[in-house]
Parts: sequence; C-alpha cells; structure tokens
Amino acid sequence: MTKPGPREVMAITATAGVSVDKEAAERIANSIGPAFDGFAPVAGTLPFDLEPASYLLVQTAQVSK
Repeated sequence: MTKPGPREVMAITATAGVSVDKEAAERIANSIGPAFDGFAPVAGTLPFDLEPASYLLVQTAQVSK
C-alpha cells in the first residue's frame, strides 16, 4: 500500500463511516506518513494493514467512567 494523502484519508474515513474535513485529513496523512515510509521495505509481507479511519475514532472516543 502506498502512503495515503489527505484525499485518500478522506475516502477511507468516509467508507468507515467517519467523515473528516480537509484539515483533519491532512493531519492524519501527515501523522501516519512516517509509519508508511518505515514499513515500505516490507510492504505486502506483514499480516496487517495501516488503516487511518480508526485513528480519528480513537482521537474522538468518549471515555466512559
């Protein structure tokens, strides 16, 4: 998988049911970009994918007490 830009992040998060604005998509793309760069040498050989939609869910999750 190639490193997603803001446009790809918006599409992925919308598919996951979490709409984000352009600014949030840019922040997500910038923050996960280094992970994609670091894993590039082994891309396609790992048993998981990096998925940016859950990043926003974790950031906005309400903690139950």
